[in-house]
Amino acid sequence: MNIESFFKITYGLYILSSRNKEGKLNGHVSNTVLQVTAKPVKFLVASHKDNLTSDYIKESGVFAVSVIQQDVDLEFMGPWGFKSGKTTDKFTEVVNYRIGKTGAPILMDKAVAFLECNLLETIDVGSHLLFIGEAVDADFIQKDKQPLTYSYYRNVIKGISPEHSPTYIEERVAEEKGDSPGGGHQKYQCTVCGFIYDPAEGDPDGGIPPGTPFEDIPDDWMCPVCGVTKSDFVPL
Repeated sequence: MNIESFFKITYGLYILSSRNKEGKLNGHVSNTVLQVTAKPVKFLVASHKDNLTSDYIKESGVFAVSVIQQDVDLEFMGPWGFKSGKTTDKFTEVVNYRIGKTGAPILMDKAVAFLECNLLETIDVGSHLLFIGEAVDADFIQKDKQPLTYSYYRNVIKGISPEHSPTYIEERVAEEKGDSPGGGHQKYQCTVCGFIYDPAEGDPDGGIPPGTPFEDIPDDWMCPVCGVTKSDFVPL
Protein backbone atom coordinates (compact mmCIF):
# COMPACT_ATOMS: atom_id res chain seq x y z
CA MET A 1 0.00 0.00 0.00
CA ASN A 2 1.41 3.36 -1.02
CA ILE A 3 0.69 5.70 1.89
CA GLU A 4 1.86 8.67 -0.19
CA SER A 5 -1.51 8.54 -1.95
CA PHE A 6 -3.26 9.42 1.32
CA PHE A 7 -1.81 12.92 1.14
CA LYS A 8 -3.69 13.64 -2.09
CA ILE A 9 -6.92 13.75 -0.07
CA THR A 10 -7.66 17.40 0.64
CA TYR A 11 -8.17 18.85 4.13
CA GLY A 12 -8.38 22.17 5.86
CA LEU A 13 -6.80 23.00 9.21
CA TYR A 14 -8.81 24.21 12.17
CA ILE A 15 -8.70 24.77 15.91
CA LEU A 16 -11.26 22.49 17.56
CA SER A 17 -12.11 23.87 21.00
CA SER A 18 -14.43 23.30 23.92
CA ARG A 19 -14.86 23.88 27.66
CA ASN A 20 -15.61 21.80 30.71
CA LYS A 21 -18.36 22.40 33.26
CA GLU A 22 -16.02 24.55 35.37
CA GLY A 23 -15.36 26.84 32.42
CA LYS A 24 -11.82 25.70 31.67
CA LEU A 25 -10.89 26.00 28.00
CA ASN A 26 -8.88 23.85 25.64
CA GLY A 27 -8.39 23.20 21.95
CA HIS A 28 -6.17 21.51 19.40
CA VAL A 29 -5.39 21.49 15.69
CA SER A 30 -7.78 19.36 13.66
CA ASN A 31 -7.92 18.54 9.97
CA THR A 32 -11.16 16.58 10.25
CA VAL A 33 -14.07 18.99 10.08
CA LEU A 34 -16.90 18.54 7.59
CA GLN A 35 -20.52 19.44 7.07
CA VAL A 36 -22.64 16.29 6.89
CA THR A 37 -26.22 17.62 6.57
CA ALA A 38 -27.92 20.84 5.47
CA LYS A 39 -31.30 20.79 7.28
CA PRO A 40 -30.52 21.00 10.12
CA VAL A 41 -26.89 21.98 9.60
CA LYS A 42 -24.70 19.33 11.19
CA PHE A 43 -20.92 19.10 11.36
CA LEU A 44 -18.62 16.20 12.15
CA VAL A 45 -15.25 16.64 13.88
CA ALA A 46 -12.68 14.08 15.04
CA SER A 47 -10.54 14.13 18.18
CA HIS A 48 -8.17 11.55 19.66
CA LYS A 49 -9.46 9.80 22.77
CA ASP A 50 -6.42 10.98 24.74
CA ASN A 51 -6.97 14.65 23.90
CA LEU A 52 -8.24 16.81 26.75
CA THR A 53 -10.55 18.52 24.26
CA SER A 54 -12.35 15.20 23.78
CA ASP A 55 -13.05 15.06 27.52
CA TYR A 56 -14.32 18.65 27.47
CA ILE A 57 -16.67 18.03 24.52
CA LYS A 58 -18.13 14.95 26.20
CA GLU A 59 -18.56 16.84 29.47
CA SER A 60 -20.02 20.11 28.17
CA GLY A 61 -21.77 18.86 25.03
CA VAL A 62 -20.49 21.76 22.91
CA PHE A 63 -17.62 22.52 20.58
CA ALA A 64 -16.38 25.31 18.33
CA VAL A 65 -14.28 25.30 15.19
CA SER A 66 -12.03 28.20 14.21
CA VAL A 67 -10.89 28.14 10.57
CA ILE A 68 -7.17 28.98 10.48
CA GLN A 69 -5.98 31.49 7.90
CA GLN A 70 -3.25 30.67 5.40
CA ASP A 71 -1.06 33.53 6.66
CA VAL A 72 0.15 31.67 9.74
CA ASP A 73 3.47 30.30 10.97
CA LEU A 74 4.76 27.30 12.89
CA GLU A 75 5.18 29.36 16.05
CA PHE A 76 1.43 29.93 16.14
CA MET A 77 0.59 26.33 15.23
CA GLY A 78 3.02 24.74 17.70
CA PRO A 79 1.06 24.97 20.97
CA TRP A 80 -2.16 23.78 19.32
CA GLY A 81 -0.56 20.77 17.67
CA PHE A 82 2.28 19.71 19.95
CA LYS A 83 1.40 20.71 23.52
CA SER A 84 -1.14 19.03 25.76
CA GLY A 85 -3.82 21.00 27.54
CA LYS A 86 -3.23 18.69 30.50
CA THR A 87 0.04 20.52 31.18
CA THR A 88 -0.33 23.82 29.27
CA ASP A 89 -3.13 26.39 29.36
CA LYS A 90 -3.07 27.07 25.64
CA PHE A 91 -5.46 30.00 25.78
CA THR A 92 -3.01 32.00 27.88
CA GLU A 93 -0.86 32.05 24.71
CA VAL A 94 -3.67 33.37 22.52
CA VAL A 95 -3.76 37.14 22.27
CA ASN A 96 -7.40 37.44 21.26
CA TYR A 97 -10.33 35.06 21.64
CA ARG A 98 -13.93 35.29 22.72
CA ILE A 99 -16.49 33.01 24.29
CA GLY A 100 -19.25 31.99 21.92
CA LYS A 101 -22.94 31.30 22.44
CA THR A 102 -22.21 27.75 23.58
CA GLY A 103 -19.51 28.82 26.00
CA ALA A 104 -16.80 27.34 23.79
CA PRO A 105 -13.82 29.60 22.95
CA ILE A 106 -13.40 31.08 19.46
CA LEU A 107 -10.05 32.33 18.16
CA MET A 108 -10.15 35.88 16.84
CA ASP A 109 -6.52 36.00 15.69
CA LYS A 110 -5.27 34.04 12.66
CA ALA A 111 -8.80 32.86 11.91
CA VAL A 112 -11.01 33.27 8.84
CA ALA A 113 -14.33 32.09 10.24
CA PHE A 114 -15.88 30.07 13.04
CA LEU A 115 -18.80 27.80 13.83
CA GLU A 116 -20.30 26.51 17.07
CA CYS A 117 -22.21 23.30 17.65
CA ASN A 118 -24.23 21.52 20.29
CA LEU A 119 -23.21 17.87 20.49
CA LEU A 120 -25.77 15.38 19.14
CA GLU A 121 -23.89 12.11 18.80
CA THR A 122 -20.52 10.55 19.59
CA ILE A 123 -19.11 7.68 17.54
CA ASP A 124 -16.16 5.59 18.74
CA VAL A 125 -13.88 4.65 15.83
CA GLY A 126 -10.99 3.21 17.80
CA SER A 127 -8.21 5.71 18.45
CA HIS A 128 -10.52 8.67 17.80
CA LEU A 129 -14.00 9.89 18.62
CA LEU A 130 -16.26 11.41 15.98
CA PHE A 131 -18.43 14.18 17.39
CA ILE A 132 -21.51 15.18 15.39
CA GLY A 133 -23.08 18.48 16.35
CA GLU A 134 -25.79 20.83 15.18
CA ALA A 135 -24.60 24.32 14.27
CA VAL A 136 -25.97 27.09 16.47
CA ASP A 137 -23.80 29.97 15.26
CA ALA A 138 -21.27 30.76 12.52
CA ASP A 139 -19.73 33.86 10.99
CA PHE A 140 -16.67 35.34 9.34
CA ILE A 141 -13.79 36.72 11.39
CA GLN A 142 -11.51 37.89 8.57
CA LYS A 143 -13.50 37.27 5.40
CA ASP A 144 -10.78 38.52 3.04
CA LYS A 145 -8.20 35.97 4.28
CA GLN A 146 -7.58 32.60 2.62
CA PRO A 147 -8.12 29.46 4.74
CA LEU A 148 -5.14 27.22 5.48
CA THR A 149 -5.11 23.84 3.75
CA TYR A 150 -3.27 20.77 4.96
CA SER A 151 -1.32 20.71 1.70
CA TYR A 152 -0.09 24.29 2.22
CA TYR A 153 0.81 23.50 5.82
CA ARG A 154 2.91 20.51 4.79
CA ASN A 155 4.48 21.80 1.56
CA VAL A 156 4.95 25.53 2.20
CA ILE A 157 5.00 26.00 5.98
CA LYS A 158 6.80 22.63 6.30
CA GLY A 159 4.71 21.46 9.23
CA ILE A 160 4.48 17.82 10.31
CA SER A 161 1.56 15.77 11.58
CA PRO A 162 1.01 15.70 15.36
CA GLU A 163 0.98 12.17 16.80
CA HIS A 164 -2.73 12.34 17.69
CA SER A 165 -3.75 13.61 14.25
CA PRO A 166 -6.09 11.26 12.32
CA THR A 167 -3.64 11.50 9.42
CA TYR A 168 -0.55 10.68 11.50
CA ILE A 169 1.31 7.83 9.85
CA GLU A 170 4.34 6.62 11.78
CA GLU A 171 6.28 5.49 8.72
CA ARG A 172 5.70 8.79 6.92
CA VAL A 173 6.61 10.93 9.92
CA ALA A 174 9.83 8.97 10.33
CA GLU A 175 10.64 9.80 6.72
CA GLU A 176 9.78 13.49 7.24
CA LYS A 177 12.09 13.62 10.24
CA GLY A 178 14.87 11.79 8.44
CA ASP A 179 18.29 13.20 7.65
CA SER A 180 18.92 15.18 4.48
CA PRO A 181 22.17 15.84 2.69
CA GLY A 182 24.25 18.97 3.17
CA GLY A 183 25.06 21.22 6.05
CA GLY A 184 28.26 19.61 7.27
CA HIS A 185 27.09 19.69 10.89
CA GLN A 186 25.10 17.45 13.20
CA LYS A 187 21.33 17.92 13.02
CA TYR A 188 19.25 17.99 16.19
CA GLN A 189 15.65 16.97 16.78
CA CYS A 190 13.08 18.40 19.18
CA THR A 191 11.91 15.67 21.55
CA VAL A 192 8.50 17.33 21.90
CA CYS A 193 7.31 18.02 18.35
CA GLY A 194 9.93 16.37 16.15
CA PHE A 195 11.20 19.57 14.52
CA ILE A 196 14.62 19.08 12.92
CA TYR A 197 17.21 21.83 13.36
CA ASP A 198 19.43 21.77 10.27
CA PRO A 199 22.56 23.95 10.60
CA ALA A 200 22.55 24.45 6.84
CA GLU A 201 19.18 26.20 7.10
CA GLY A 202 19.46 27.72 10.57
CA ASP A 203 16.39 29.50 11.91
CA PRO A 204 16.36 32.97 10.32
CA ASP A 205 12.99 33.87 11.86
CA GLY A 206 14.46 33.04 15.28
CA GLY A 207 17.62 35.05 14.67
CA ILE A 208 19.83 32.05 13.79
CA PRO A 209 21.50 32.50 10.38
CA PRO A 210 22.13 29.55 8.03
CA GLY A 211 25.40 27.75 8.76
CA THR A 212 25.09 28.04 12.56
CA PRO A 213 26.02 24.79 14.35
CA PHE A 214 23.56 23.75 17.04
CA GLU A 215 26.27 24.14 19.70
CA ASP A 216 26.54 27.86 18.85
CA ILE A 217 22.83 28.60 19.27
CA PRO A 218 22.06 30.68 22.40
CA ASP A 219 20.65 28.66 25.30
CA ASP A 220 17.47 30.76 25.34
CA TRP A 221 16.64 29.91 21.71
CA MET A 222 13.23 28.23 21.37
CA CYS A 223 11.92 25.58 18.99
CA PRO A 224 10.06 27.46 16.21
CA VAL A 225 7.27 24.86 16.25
CA CYS A 226 6.44 24.12 19.88
CA GLY A 227 8.42 26.70 21.85
CA VAL A 228 10.54 24.42 24.04
CA THR A 229 14.15 25.32 24.75
CA LYS A 230 17.42 24.10 23.29
CA SER A 231 17.78 21.62 26.17
CA ASP A 232 14.85 19.60 24.76
CA PHE A 233 16.77 18.77 21.55
CA VAL A 234 18.82 15.62 20.98
CA PRO A 235 21.29 14.69 18.22
CA LEU A 236 19.51 13.16 15.23
